[in-house]
Amino acid sequence: MAKITLKELRHSYMPDPKVDADYALQQLDVDWDDGGAYALLGPSGCGKTTLLNIISGLLTPSHGQVIFDGQDVTKLPPDQRHIAQVFQFPVVYDTMTVYDNLAFPLRNRGVAEAEVERRVRDIAEMIDLKDTLQNRASGLTADGKQKISLGRGLVRTDVNVIMFDEPLTVIDPHLKWQLRSKLKELHQRVRTTMIYVTHDQTEALTFADKVVVMKDGQVVQIGTPVELFERPQHTFVGHFIGSPGMNVIPCEVRGGRAFYQDAEIPTWNAGSCGDAWDLELGVRPEFTSFSDSGIQVDVAKVSDAGRFRIVDTRRGDQSIKLLVPEGGYIPEGNAYLQFAQDHTQVYRGGWLVN
Repeated sequence: MAKITLKELRHSYMPDPKVDADYALQQLDVDWDDGGAYALLGPSGCGKTTLLNIISGLLTPSHGQVIFDGQDVTKLPPDQRHIAQVFQFPVVYDTMTVYDNLAFPLRNRGVAEAEVERRVRDIAEMIDLKDTLQNRASGLTADGKQKISLGRGLVRTDVNVIMFDEPLTVIDPHLKWQLRSKLKELHQRVRTTMIYVTHDQTEALTFADKVVVMKDGQVVQIGTPVELFERPQHTFVGHFIGSPGMNVIPCEVRGGRAFYQDAEIPTWNAGSCGDAWDLELGVRPEFTSFSDSGIQVDVAKVSDAGRFRIVDTRRGDQSIKLLVPEGGYIPEGNAYLQFAQDHTQVYRGGWLVN
């Protein structure tokens, strides 16, 4: 296991990058603690896989350093970094048994057969493959094959980090939850540093202790799931995380108070702004409620989501959504909304005003 430090890291696929837009990965400085569970979260093309390939050694960055436990490994090839990688599509040896698949990395390193036996059986029990050890891998389902990929990383004792690149993409939806829960359980047991790449917020937030949210090659926030939900540092984080995402509406600040179309909106950070007219307010639907006073809106649509209903209200062209618990009161036609002040914040140029 290892503490991973990315220092002044940037990468461009162009031979002579000159401006930020030339970089697939904007500069970032990140420390990942030994034994932590982390996720890289963002839409396709945001730089997640580029960053993963740099950490693994498949790609050498244009600028900066990759450091494992104080050692600069930026120029080292993958086999000298002691990493394990689980790819989007399971990589198994179909003609081998499950046992031989799990034993392969140990035998390849000359580990004594008695130790191979002990490690394989321990890991097989952890990942629920104990009863299939003598079966050929070709007969397993996709989730079973992905467990083999995971097990080949766990069976080694020299692994600094296990990295997952969209590992549940090919898994049937009803099995995703089971495998995701198993990954979380395994991390809590073995405490190996794990980095999980995904575009699925549910996978990231349920697996990781800390999530790195990326957009257009830039890290926009690193935080716990609670921090990302309650204090998005960028409107993109508010949009991307949550279902539905954060309400973002135009506002202005005058004398330390925020206004939306001349209606004052209590916030926790407007006092940090000078007077400005090009700002935005962010508040999640969970912190929005109907009231006897506040912002006047029209109730446009109600969608049943099981335990709650998603209510889409309108004020002119602006949509403002809120969540109402099952059985909660929803007015018809005109209504008034209030926002929880502690969870209503002002943004400038997309970034939270601190």
